[in-house]
Amino acid sequence: MSKVVVVLPAYNAAKTLPQTIQDIPEQYRKDIILVDDCSKDDTAKVAESLGLRVVRHERNTGYGGNQKTCYRLALEAGADVVVMVHPDYQYNPKVVPHMAGLIENNICDVMLGNRIRTRRETLAGGMPVYKYLSNRFLSLLCNVVTGENLGEWHSGLRAYSAKVLRTLPWQDNSDDFIFDMQFLVQASYHGMRMGDVPVETKYFEEASSINFSRSLTYGLLTLWVLAQYALRKAGVDAFTIFKRNGNGK
Repeated sequence: MSKVVVVLPAYNAAKTLPQTIQDIPEQYRKDIILVDDCSKDDTAKVAESLGLRVVRHERNTGYGGNQKTCYRLALEAGADVVVMVHPDYQYNPKVVPHMAGLIENNICDVMLGNRIRTRRETLAGGMPVYKYLSNRFLSLLCNVVTGENLGEWHSGLRAYSAKVLRTLPWQDNSDDFIFDMQFLVQASYHGMRMGDVPVETKYFEEASSINFSRSLTYGLLTLWVLAQYALRKAGVDAFTIFKRNGNGK
């Protein structure tokens, strides 16, 4: 039986962490790793009270840097499948078994939660209009450039096989939010099978979200990552993020 490890990249999630853990199906709670990226609240203390394995960063490393620690620890723990759940409860963790199952059954290598089922539902869930429009435009562009068919490229709910994590050079990615985009483009470049499952949209005060300025920066960086992908496909071997680790199994 596959070992599924759930990782929680946490920053100031003390208020939402208990509900997040409660909604993770019970059979997946025995292998949870929370990495606290120097939270200013009691995230680590709350996590320990819930019986989670907690690892604290000595300095804030950023969203991507937090994920790097999560994946390293998960592989060290012997994970066959790693599911990343945001502890801010913006994504419904009840779908963890479905995401993990599609990987365990060798149907997909990468799974995402897709918040964009309908425009009506997404906006009713609190996603700002400018984020909805940019999400739709960038996701469409990503699909066209890479040839994939994902409903959403910008989801923070993800699951990866251990093979993916051993193969892709995610250690060379940014420590900031663009880490997620780099990871998916790397997965597409190396032929990983990607899919998604629908999840509801949930925006609320305690849920983490980047502001308009950082969203704009993220959008521009997404265009740059896609340009790198296109150039690499055209034979320009100048970008280290597309190298292969060489130890995928």
